[in-house]
Amino acid sequence: VEGSIGYSQGGEYSRFSSMFTQQTLGAARQAEGWYNYIFTTQDFDTHWGNMYTQCMENNYLLIQMSDEKGYHQYGGIAKILLAYSLQLVVDAWGDVPYTDAFHGLENLHPAFDNGSSVYESLNQLLDEAIDDLNQPVTESLLPGPDDFMYAGDASLWIKFAHAIKARLAIHESKTNTTKAQEALDEIAQSFEGNEDNAQLYFGTTSTNAGPWNQFNTQRGDISFSTSTLAGEMSARNDPRYSILIDDAGDPDGLGLAAYYGSPNSPVEFITFDELNFIKAEAILRTSGNIEDAQAAYREGITTNMQKLGVAQGDIDAYLAANGTLPGDVNDAISQVAFQAWFALYLNPEAWTTYRRTGSPQLVAVDGTQVPRRLLYPQTEYSYNGENVPPSTLYTPHIFWDN
Repeated sequence: VEGSIGYSQGGEYSRFSSMFTQQTLGAARQAEGWYNYIFTTQDFDTHWGNMYTQCMENNYLLIQMSDEKGYHQYGGIAKILLAYSLQLVVDAWGDVPYTDAFHGLENLHPAFDNGSSVYESLNQLLDEAIDDLNQPVTESLLPGPDDFMYAGDASLWIKFAHAIKARLAIHESKTNTTKAQEALDEIAQSFEGNEDNAQLYFGTTSTNAGPWNQFNTQRGDISFSTSTLAGEMSARNDPRYSILIDDAGDPDGLGLAAYYGSPNSPVEFITFDELNFIKAEAILRTSGNIEDAQAAYREGITTNMQKLGVAQGDIDAYLAANGTLPGDVNDAISQVAFQAWFALYLNPEAWTTYRRTGSPQLVAVDGTQVPRRLLYPQTEYSYNGENVPPSTLYTPHIFWDN
């Protein structure tokens, strides 16, 4: 399940969202069409199918088996992974099957749940997971080496659960300061440093390499050094540029530098630097305290650079030039989101942050607007068409996109 989520997020979803946010550029063949927002419903069959079968259906079965046998540690982890998967799906498509899903032959035509109601279910699922993982360990079968993320460490899984809850809350905070405060409360119970990051490392061989490495070595039709993000980083003499982007590798599709482009590079789910940017935004949306928000904002930049291996002197120089927030709250939120765009490199959360905040100020490639959602896949139209809501790449917005 962990590998399937990592490959699904780090595969097509990362490619779609990174082109939407202009972190990457589709230079040739199919990727060039995607970069210009030319999609068919069939383009999303694989991603939808992987999320529902390999990720969530397997997870659903694992939860059932764990609960039946009293394996609270497995059950807690599985519920967190299911919640995380559903968050990805809702943030891409909005209304999706959940209540009627995963029932096999009993229901081959599941109804679509409202995205907002699924979010409520995710919080309940995460609370159940935390309760499971806090129970006394009495079972004989415990997760260990089969858990590629945290090796069965319940305390780290609990932190990850709180990180997901913080992300869910900040998504809904634009018109609800209570949600911003919830995000702060959850962050206080979550990651304490980069060592807690929720991420999945892949292998070193071609058969188990990470999704970006596999794609780049097989296709080579996405450029990294010609993207809008690359231009913005270059203009700021950003010390992360050469860690993320290899100019010499483009235009052959190998311009993704070693940190994310190697066979065993991580796919990051939620990281400590992201939580610091969430914290900065949440402070601005609650108290409007620029000084406190700026401390979290600077910590977000710092911990992202530390994770990537940037020298402290370069971090200090970058903060001196870019570490001060403007005095207006809305402008400050935009700047926080702008720096999160760099830190969330290749992570679909960058697309969500853009849709929520309008930062960075991207110019749509086709002259209209940047896509706000994915199309429902052709498989759903073919086999569950009576339940599929009408949609385009631009409407309706995801419920938090206001």
